[in-house]
Amino acid sequence: MAATNQTTGTTAPVSGLREFWYYFSVNRGAVIGLTVFTILVFVAIFAPLIAPHLPDVQYRDALLKPPIWDANGDPRFILGTDPVGRDILSRLIHGARYSLFIGFFVVVGALIVGVFLGVLAGYFRGWVDALIMRIMDVILAFPPLLLALVLVAILGPGLFNAMIAIALVLQPHFARLVRAAVMAEKNREYVTAAKLSGAGHFRLMMITILPNCLGPLIVQATLSFSNAILEAAALGFLGMGAQPPTPEWGTMLATAREFILKAPWVVTFPGLAILITVLAINLIGDGLRDALDPKLKRS
Repeated sequence: MAATNQTTGTTAPVSGLREFWYYFSVNRGAVIGLTVFTILVFVAIFAPLIAPHLPDVQYRDALLKPPIWDANGDPRFILGTDPVGRDILSRLIHGARYSLFIGFFVVVGALIVGVFLGVLAGYFRGWVDALIMRIMDVILAFPPLLLALVLVAILGPGLFNAMIAIALVLQPHFARLVRAAVMAEKNREYVTAAKLSGAGHFRLMMITILPNCLGPLIVQATLSFSNAILEAAALGFLGMGAQPPTPEWGTMLATAREFILKAPWVVTFPGLAILITVLAINLIGDGLRDALDPKLKRS
């Protein structure tokens, strides 16, 4: 894309941000996903102000109340209550905080470790590359949820330990991606010029090469964000993640599963929250791929 300068008649490239938004906005699904995710962030930030009730307050006179549109619904509880009389809507709103925090913590942790190992493997090659990649292959040989479950069993049940386990499970994807990108970039002219100018290994890896590998990393980080939310919900459902009475969506599903036939709303709404959040993030990832991939731009 280019914009015409009215005074000189020449064309100037549109700013990188505008070009990125143009290619991103072409994907309508990505725009919808970004809108939904923005609303989710807003809800998480202002949860105490938006939620009609405190997430842990129990109303003993309103156990398993159906949603407000049901004939037996209570106007105080729009989405009904859970088996101990807590407002489901309020717990879902506060649960958005946990989901975003889990995704952010896991992605940052996996990104830091994975990028560091991937840069080392791709830059030095040889035995360093072989050692790091064999460890990554061993981690990838296990089903992600099973490995995370084993790690949490070793570390002990809890939200923080679950996030550490999920980050360790997801970081090989970053390591392999960065390794391939560094191997493709390390022999280019600008890297050779930096070597001839006296740049050290650390500067070459982290300042010269790594910034040119950010496009695929951003897309992978977005997809890992949704995977982290799913994995955390699964661990919470199995009782190895966040522990009651934490209003985490997976834990909400676990505590209400025995009432799935008697009161289906107690599992339907947390499940929908997970579905909508993960779908929105995946749509954003598709849009980022379209906006950052030069091949897709040319097409």
